[in-house]
Order: sequence, then C-alpha cells, then structure tokens
Amino acid sequence: MKSFLSLILLSAITLGADAQKSWTLGECITYAVSNNISIKQQELVIENSELELSTSRNSWLPNLNAGAGQNFNFGRSPSMATGIYEQNKSSSTSFSVSSSMPVFSGMRITNEIKSNELNLKAATEGLKKAKEDVSLNIALYYLEALFKKEILKVTNEQYALTAKQTERTEAMVESGSVPRSQLFDIKAQLAKDRLSVTNAENDLALSLLNLAQLLNLENVDNFDIVEPELQENIRFELLQSPAQIYETAVSTRPRVKEAEYKLQSSEFGIKIAKSYYLPSLSLGLSYNNGFNHIFDDSVPATNISEQLRNNQREAIGLNLNIPIFNRMQTRNSIQTARLNQLNRSLELENIKLTLQKEIQQAYQSATAAQAKFVSTEEACNAASEAFTYSEEGYGVGKTTVYEFTEAQAKLFSSRSEQLQAKYDYLFRVKILDFYMGKDIE
Repeated sequence: MKSFLSLILLSAITLGADAQKSWTLGECITYAVSNNISIKQQELVIENSELELSTSRNSWLPNLNAGAGQNFNFGRSPSMATGIYEQNKSSSTSFSVSSSMPVFSGMRITNEIKSNELNLKAATEGLKKAKEDVSLNIALYYLEALFKKEILKVTNEQYALTAKQTERTEAMVESGSVPRSQLFDIKAQLAKDRLSVTNAENDLALSLLNLAQLLNLENVDNFDIVEPELQENIRFELLQSPAQIYETAVSTRPRVKEAEYKLQSSEFGIKIAKSYYLPSLSLGLSYNNGFNHIFDDSVPATNISEQLRNNQREAIGLNLNIPIFNRMQTRNSIQTARLNQLNRSLELENIKLTLQKEIQQAYQSATAAQAKFVSTEEACNAASEAFTYSEEGYGVGKTTVYEFTEAQAKLFSSRSEQLQAKYDYLFRVKILDFYMGKDIE
C-alpha cells in the first residue's frame, strides 16, 4: 500500500514538473509544426498527390478482367454445341478472361505523369510554406510574450522603488521633515504602481494563453516560456538592399516555387487536353468458354469436358480509335486548360509582386525600428539620469512627491518604449532573415 501511494506521489510530482516546464522558441515551433491542423491538411494534400501520380504511372500497365454467366433458356435458343436455334429448355454457362493495354494514347499518359509529378512538387512546397507561416506566427507571439515579461519586470521594479520611497517618506513625516500630505501622495502613487503590476500580470497571462492556444495545447495552465539572454547593446546593419533580398527570396521561398510548379503543371494540362484530338491504339487479349445443358432426355447430352474443348475461343487484336467529332468537348477542354494556365501565370506574377512589396515594407520597418530603438535608448538614458537626480533631491527634501513621481513615470514610459522598440526591432530582423532563407531561432 505504501509503495502504491509512493508511486502516485511520484507521478503527481512528475506531472507537476512537466506542467511547470518552460518552452523555448525552438520547442514551440517544433510542437506547433507537429500539431498544427493546417499543416496536417497539407500533408494530406501531398498523400493525395502521390496517389494521383501512382495512378497515372500505372496507366501503362495492362488490365485483367474475368467474367462468368449462367442463363436458363426457354423456347428457341442457340445451342452452344451446334450454334443452331432449337426449341428446347436449356441452361448455358459461360466464362471469360480479358486484358487490354494502351499502345499509343496521343502522349496523354506521359503528360499526365509529368503533370502529376509537378503537382506533387507543388504540394511539397505548399507544406514547407505552411510550416514557415506557422513558425513565423509562433515567433511573433513568443516575442510578444517576452515583451510582456520585460514590462512586468519594469513595473515590479517601479512598485518596489515606490514602496521603498513610501517607507522613507513615513520616516521623514515622523521626523517632521516633510508634511503629511506628501505621504498621502506617495501612497496614492504606490497604489497606481500596484495597479500597473496587476495589469502587466494580466497582459502577460493573456499573451501566454494566446501562445499556448496557438500551439493547440490541451492543458494551458502554468504554461511559460524561456527568456533567452539578449545582448544589452543590440546593433544591426542592413547589409543588403531590398532588391538583393528579393533576388534571394524569389528563388528560395516555397510559395514562389509552389506557384511555379503549378504553372508548369498547367502547361502539361494543355497537352493532355490536346491529346484527345489524336488517335489511340490499344492491344486486347481475350479467352471465352462455356457449356450448356438441355433439359430433354430425347436429345443426346454432350459431355461438358468435350464442350469446353470445342467452345474455347482465344482472341488477340488491336483496337484503333480515331476521334472525328465529340460535340466540341475537346476544343472546350483545351480552352479551359489554357485559361487555367493563364490563371496560374497571373497567380505567380501576383505572388512575386506581393513578395517584393512585403520585402520593401519589411526593410523599411526594420530601418524605422532600428532608428526608433536608438532614439528610445537615448531617451531612456536621459530619463534615468533625471530620475536619479529627482530621487536624490527627494531624499533630502529638495524635491516634491509630484516631481519625484513625474520623473519616475517618465522613466517607466521611456523604459517601456525602449523595450517595445527592442522587440519590434528583433522581430523585423527575423522577418528579413526569413526572406533570406534563414531558420527562425
């Protein structure tokens, strides 16, 4: 019994440890890629494309069919033994085996195979695109959660500092150095800072919840992420122009490759449609046999084995089909295939144009984020110096509570803006790395 209770306790501790596990960005991306529904649907698209390719490749193989029949005849019917119509009640049994295979199909099968090979490549690139989209989305939510963590740290530091100043103000009031009204003012500021901490905690909890839901976790309680060590002085130089980044992206991005494969497949679709104008030739083989039985004792019965020897028929032949007129179906199919090819071409052009715009916007956003980060860093340093001066003055009674809290609020605002600029800057860098084909880490 004790060992059983120990096992339960150990399991509970283990489960608790798993629940408290903090996730890295890499772990979040790996888990999301493995459990995302859109990715699973794209994997099904690949499986379906593989089946279609297998079907087209096997179209060259001969087929094999077997058949059997049992008939009961009343009145005049042909005798299987003589072929003469006779007035008898009889039964006839027949069976057959046949096979056929295409010899020439107007290059239809060959073009179908090439088209389905390209469709499979397009589906594979579509899967890569889906994984990249999920990874980028996870990175955005992850950085958002890191930003909320940093804001919570700042608000806690501000609350702790205000609490310390409140204790100092109480001592100064008791000694008569400052009026009691300043104690009321600093306590009001302490309450505001406590509210800021509560709001920051709620914002962080909501941000972590959004990330956990994006991962499709069943248990989102106690979900947390690892805080990576970031350099204090972040610097980044945009070494390549938008044109250079676009040149790399257009040749590596899965969504561009997917559209290119679909365009190439649609070109083979036109050839497939045109193949129905050409004759087709197939080779056929068949074997037929059977026997009958007459329900009349006056008619001599023929042995079944003898009938099977006499009735067997083998055949081999070529079947040529020449299309002449099929109610304009082939012509319309060709027109439909050409429209599809034109649509695929426009899709590719639109994807490239959209990609170019996205890179230009991402580059401009990264440049702006870099400038904003530098300016907020300078503003934060200035606000920190102003707060230090105000704090020292407040300690000796030269600065009022209002001046102290105002300097503190400016410092908090500057630090918040600096944190926001830092994480916005980091995300913009990740976007440019993404277009350059680098993994999100």
